[in-house]
Amino acid sequence: MKSIDTLTQEAISLLRSLIKTPSFSSEEDQTALLIENWFNQNEIPFKRENNNVWAFNKYFDENKPTLLLNSHHDTVRPNQAYTNDPFKAIEKDGKLFGLGSNDAGGCLVSLLATFVHFYENQNLSHNIVIVASAEEESSGKNGLNSVLKHLPELDCAIVGEPTLMQLAVAEKGLLVLDVKVKGTASHAAHQNDDNALYKSIPVMEWFKNYKFDKISDVLGPVKMTVTQINAGKQHNVVPSECDLVVDIRVTDRYTNAEILEVVKANVNAEVTPRSMHLNASSIPVAHGLVQAGIALGRTTYGSPTLSDQSVLSCQSLKLGPGETLRSHSADEFIFVNEIEEGVDLYIKILTDFFKL
Repeated sequence: MKSIDTLTQEAISLLRSLIKTPSFSSEEDQTALLIENWFNQNEIPFKRENNNVWAFNKYFDENKPTLLLNSHHDTVRPNQAYTNDPFKAIEKDGKLFGLGSNDAGGCLVSLLATFVHFYENQNLSHNIVIVASAEEESSGKNGLNSVLKHLPELDCAIVGEPTLMQLAVAEKGLLVLDVKVKGTASHAAHQNDDNALYKSIPVMEWFKNYKFDKISDVLGPVKMTVTQINAGKQHNVVPSECDLVVDIRVTDRYTNAEILEVVKANVNAEVTPRSMHLNASSIPVAHGLVQAGIALGRTTYGSPTLSDQSVLSCQSLKLGPGETLRSHSADEFIFVNEIEEGVDLYIKILTDFFKL
């Protein structure tokens, strides 16, 4: 079996290759090949559908519960503020620069190294399945959600996202609503008591002021924000409708369906959700994965950002090397020693978890 140090250095080498290979959401075919090569080099059978690649531990036992390890290999497109070439894996002052280095390449390669470390262990309390998923950044239909039908029932999961290896025990979900306030079109010179723009004002005020009763211990209150408004085409015509877009960050105290029901009951408008599957997620602090992390000095918190946890129905922990504030930023980077720490802590947490 390879040493942890060898696995870590191989993981860092893989990350350099991933950075050099463009992998925008739904265009990850070349990075999927790199991940296939990683499994081949470690003599591990794998499966692939679209640009998702996954594998099971060698001694998979259907009578045992299953732990999912997951992170993604797609990236956003680089913004215009980059001063480095986003596709050059530049190392400087202990940092590895490049698009996707922090979000979420460092997490992915650390989990791949961790998976290889446990792959041939015959006495694990849980099966392990690892999924290197696509289309996370775009919440696409061919991402992790499309793979779940091929997997056994999942008992719990670690989703690799940059958390400075602290324990994100809850994550807000996302509900985006298209809200159409209808009125009557007319000439602006005539009296119109059914002006869609004026009728939209109390609707926006409701979204601004309404407070959901249940407050999450970790994530706080549900947050609703009107982010877009569109109405009218010329100055002398009262429009027949006013369109709003509302961004709702949902906590683990509500499902997206419950939030939608409250909205529809309170606003005088046509409300259409863009999707319903990006739910909030959480894991009890008493769960073995969390307790193993706490025993190693890790702290718990609630995350406001969305990940592939949103498509999982099992309890899941978000955990990984890197820092979320660097994600999608110009000259994105991860510290090399963060990856080294990530592999070490992943292995220690799972070692303790499997002993429970």
